[in-house]
Amino acid sequence: MSHARRLSGRAGLLAGGALIALAAAAPATAQGAPTAPVAAAEDDGLGARGFYLESDLLIQDDANQMVTARGDVEVRYRGRTVRAGELTYDIRSGVITARENVVIIDPSGGVSFANVMILDEELRAGVAEGFSARLAGNVKIAAATAVRRSDAVNELNKAIYTPCEICAADPTHPPTWSIRADKVVQDRDKQLIYYRNAVIELFGVPVFYAPVFWHPDPSAERKSGLLQPKIVASARRGLSYEQPYAWIISPSEDLVISPQLNTNVNPFLNFQWRRRFTNGQINARFGYTYERDLDGDGDRIGDLTSRSYVLADGLFDLENHWRWGFAAERASEDLVFDKYDVGDVYAQRGLVASDDKRLTSQIYAVRQDERSYFSVAAISFQGLRPGDNDRTFPTIAPFIEGRWQPEGPVFGGRLRVQGSAVGLTREQSQFVAAQPGADSRRATAGFDWRSTYTYASGLRISPFAQARGDVYSLSDLAPPNAGQDETVTRALGVAGIDVSYPLFRRDGDRTIVLEPLLQVALSPDTDRDPLIPDEDSTVLEFDETNLMRADKFPGFDLYEGGQRINAGLRATALYDDGRGISVLVGRSFRAKDDTQFPARSGLRPKASDWIVAAEGAPIDGLSFFTRARFDAADWGVRRMEAGVNVEFNRARGFVRYLRDNQDITGVQREDIDFAGEVMIAGNWGVTFAGVRDVEGDIWRRQEFGGLYRDDCLDLAVVWVHEETYNRSLGPSDSVILRLTLATLGDKGYRQ
Repeated sequence: MSHARRLSGRAGLLAGGALIALAAAAPATAQGAPTAPVAAAEDDGLGARGFYLESDLLIQDDANQMVTARGDVEVRYRGRTVRAGELTYDIRSGVITARENVVIIDPSGGVSFANVMILDEELRAGVAEGFSARLAGNVKIAAATAVRRSDAVNELNKAIYTPCEICAADPTHPPTWSIRADKVVQDRDKQLIYYRNAVIELFGVPVFYAPVFWHPDPSAERKSGLLQPKIVASARRGLSYEQPYAWIISPSEDLVISPQLNTNVNPFLNFQWRRRFTNGQINARFGYTYERDLDGDGDRIGDLTSRSYVLADGLFDLENHWRWGFAAERASEDLVFDKYDVGDVYAQRGLVASDDKRLTSQIYAVRQDERSYFSVAAISFQGLRPGDNDRTFPTIAPFIEGRWQPEGPVFGGRLRVQGSAVGLTREQSQFVAAQPGADSRRATAGFDWRSTYTYASGLRISPFAQARGDVYSLSDLAPPNAGQDETVTRALGVAGIDVSYPLFRRDGDRTIVLEPLLQVALSPDTDRDPLIPDEDSTVLEFDETNLMRADKFPGFDLYEGGQRINAGLRATALYDDGRGISVLVGRSFRAKDDTQFPARSGLRPKASDWIVAAEGAPIDGLSFFTRARFDAADWGVRRMEAGVNVEFNRARGFVRYLRDNQDITGVQREDIDFAGEVMIAGNWGVTFAGVRDVEGDIWRRQEFGGLYRDDCLDLAVVWVHEETYNRSLGPSDSVILRLTLATLGDKGYRQ
């Protein structure tokens, strides 16, 4: 006859033994806790050996060596928590059986659920029916049955994995996307989830099958695996499928192998290798194929040959504030990036920024501290634009810049000593193909001094002075100086004063600021030697960014001289809720015309064009900017840029407009550039983009597509039309599939 003891009411126990210590509720045999080392758990007051049990009813059956807890059972042991409607413990076998809404919380914070779960006395291994778990990133995983091998390993049968929300009103409704499999193994130590006979479903419809499949555990920071694919259908390459695979070689090194498989042309293989060192890092991209040339229709012409590119950069710290770096950008042909849809080509790499459709390779060293800066570099270029001739591009070596600032004030202001040197070598003349290119070397030294005085009335006065000397050494000159080497020197300087007088007024919930601006600058008249080349000042746009600069030329070769006044008026209204608007109007005046400035700049006559610029955010989610230059005589628009950004709850996008009566190439230009997306109903929306050449009356690029987006899926199908004629490549149409599944692909790769 069995003998059972009952403790009714709300029972709670706290003891220093193992799980069998729950028998301490009545006279019974107690066993000591295991002596095996245990990982430190979160401090819950129990320590490494403490045990806690709480339930409505506790029954101890001494004859059968069984202990049963019923009613809101909660057990805590070694950082784990088990909650259930009923829990039984077989003292002889050490088996624990939990039933009715079983919940297990691991020391790591992982939560598992089951209808029935059988565990060992460490609350670690076991078997479950009706198993489910919630992982990091709101990921859910469920199975008909599960085997819990340890804290780290779960084996699930007839399982489903999804990061998507489950419909509470109808749990049978399929999630946005999921993976179903005959067997799933979750290995938290390896931070991987493995599948056997896996099927990926979208809205409950199977779209992909794999006999073996795996991906990183959502808790993994960086793991090897497949990244998001890129699928494109175009007349040029046919159906193109690019599948990146990230190989995490070590915590400090990874390699992405990204083969692009095309139906019309041979595959194109892309690589990206990244490596962090103790003092720096390298990021290198490569691409290669062996193929004929392609025309706009995707027809292969010419002979088979290797086609490739490299885009790489690195930066390393040295001692005593020094660092060095490099950038390598080269392509075997001008159109390789366009033909094979290689993106992010013209990103910033190295010390000198790349230009659109130009590749820049460089090596450099920099030293910088609080009061000084020094850099030395060597640079070469490759042109990808129609008409580019690399033989006419200069090789720049060396390219040196430096500045130094004393620790304290000098004559009551900030003094900065500056130096610069550059050497340019060309193989071929820019203007006459039969002539060698002109070579030049320049060395510059000078200083820049400025002080600022602010008075109680708000008046601010800032006197300044600049002086410098240049030495040019020139060779391989064009006629009439052909065959001669020349040395040219010059001294330049300017002195002046900046004056501003901001006027403030508080009006309700806004602050209004009216700020007159004035600059007076005095220099000797410009007398430029015709032998001095213009290498670094050809790109000049007169706008609000250089209105109040004493020298508006961006480089060293040209220098603004004479007596001039720059004047402007800025009005600003700022609201307490973050809204605001600012408008600037200004103009430049000089004692006489300066023919150094190009006629298109609006700076050549005594009175310049008018500059008007504005920016603001009048309502939440809407911002704008505009800058314009108006003819001084009739206020005709000479140049205008304007843009609007919107970001509302269900719509976002931008519009940019540019009109230039004469750009740096001497032609009139007018463009509209826009992109955006609008969520029309629920999670469904449209995406669109376009580039309109108004002057040429042609759409250079058009995009339109549909999209679906929720918390776990981003899907878009986009049609793209490009009208650009670029040598052998003419207009093209393509359809792009963009698919992002939450927790799959790109897992930690960007970290």
